Amino acid sequence: MSEQGIVHLNSSRERPAQTFSGYLMLVLLLAVIAFQVFAIARLAGSERDSLAFVEILSVIVPPILLVFILAGFYMLQPNQAAALTLFGAYRGTDRVTGLRWVWPWEMRRKISVRANNFISEKIKVNDLRGNPIEMAAQVVWRVVDTAQALFDVDDYKAFVAVQVEAGIRAIGSRYPYDDFEHLEVTLRGNHDQVGAELRAELNARLAVAGISVDECGFTHLAYAQEIAGAMLRRQQAQAVVAARKTLVEGAVGMVEMALEQLSAKNVVELDDERRAAMVSNLMVVLCGERDTQPVVNTGTLYN
Repeated sequence: MSEQGIVHLNSSRERPAQTFSGYLMLVLLLAVIAFQVFAIARLAGSERDSLAFVEILSVIVPPILLVFILAGFYMLQPNQAAALTLFGAYRGTDRVTGLRWVWPWEMRRKISVRANNFISEKIKVNDLRGNPIEMAAQVVWRVVDTAQALFDVDDYKAFVAVQVEAGIRAIGSRYPYDDFEHLEVTLRGNHDQVGAELRAELNARLAVAGISVDECGFTHLAYAQEIAGAMLRRQQAQAVVAARKTLVEGAVGMVEMALEQLSAKNVVELDDERRAAMVSNLMVVLCGERDTQPVVNTGTLYN
């Protein structure tokens, strides 16, 4: 037998169970109680010598029926299901809310199909570049297949916790934390795309347990403490370089515009040496961090 065939045989699938309305059985229970009271009253008014076998049975059988009917009642709240088993064999799942009744020899195991919120602990992961980062995620999940959740995994809630951590580690190692050149998909800069991939990863991992992820996202994302200081200084340096680059580009444009207007309006004739001096002065004024002090030149550039 192939491996796929073994997986198929061991995998459970939810199917509807054959159950009954508890309200109809409640009416039957009241009828049995009324008959029991009537039988006892009739038996009490009869003489002992004239008691018939049928009258005795009418007093003995109703209590047995009462116990039989009472043992089959159970109640389901909204977004709650009950998986039924018979001598260890799965018989189906009842999702009808309200008062329900089933044969007493069938065991009932209730399970919630409501949405659950899970917030993972902060875990340390190495990103695509090998930098240690801390990650945590919030996941909204629900049981969609009760048979798989109850019978294909040992503890489906613990299974969710383990698979969420594994999914976070898998996604965290696929992307870098940050890319200052904005050429790659990063964990910090592409929350929606990475969150959608994390959801797909978790759905694939939790499908074996009949669990679906409705929503997920990162609640914590940062460099690990041992490199946080170094990375902060790196970010600051790159931010300063980027700011300087923008400043220089703007200053060069302003200097070029000033020289063109001076030449176009014949304000002053500038040779190469004077042009270089003006460019130097303008760049100092535009790119300097401190206020410039004017210097009055009483001579000439050449003296």
